[in-house]
Amino acid sequence: MNRRNSLKTGAALVTGLTLMPVVKSAGTSLTEKPVDGFWEVIKNRRSVRAFQPDPVPEEDIRKMIDAARMAPTSGNQQPWKFLVITDPKKIEALKTEKLKETEAYFRDSKKLSGDTLKEKLAQTEEMLSKGYLSAPALIVVLTDNKSTYPGYNHWDGPLAAGYLMLAARALGYGTVFITDSFSEELTKRVFQIPDQYTRVCITPVGVPKEWPEKEKKSLDEFIVNEKF
Repeated sequence: MNRRNSLKTGAALVTGLTLMPVVKSAGTSLTEKPVDGFWEVIKNRRSVRAFQPDPVPEEDIRKMIDAARMAPTSGNQQPWKFLVITDPKKIEALKTEKLKETEAYFRDSKKLSGDTLKEKLAQTEEMLSKGYLSAPALIVVLTDNKSTYPGYNHWDGPLAAGYLMLAARALGYGTVFITDSFSEELTKRVFQIPDQYTRVCITPVGVPKEWPEKEKKSLDEFIVNEKF
């Protein structure tokens, strides 16, 4: 087996999927082809905050979640749920409620009113519409508080989210790990998530408008051998 095929096989094994081209809508094109090979997936994952409107096929979403469920988990408890939102009306509802929350914050904490308040809210709406909520799909990663070992959920949840994001990159999609931009309380209220579940994150999923460039620190800055 040559090196290229070996890497491709490794990526498929680790992410729990076979790497395939993204299905594109007519008249649209990707900014970059899906990456091939496990190490290329790792190196090319980026936090994406602006997306093209192309819908994400259900088949691809299922592949991402299939990869996520392969993540390490405490005692094999597998405490995850993945809420998939593709209905534009539900995404719009999240934006509406976020704007209400933002308005209250500006009024109460920043003491804004009148035209200044309207301008701030208009800026926030534009940022949401052109940013996170421009994605055609949202995946809410949740853990079940009634799992076998709920005290370990706070570790198991992010592991699954990481696998999901790598799988998305392997398929040519962008993601980003969102927490406080939309509070857990707001998320659960808008999407009617039962109290039984704790939100780990929301990630938009879609074809990026562009792949951000990101400088990473050198490997040696992170490694400590034997002792500090």
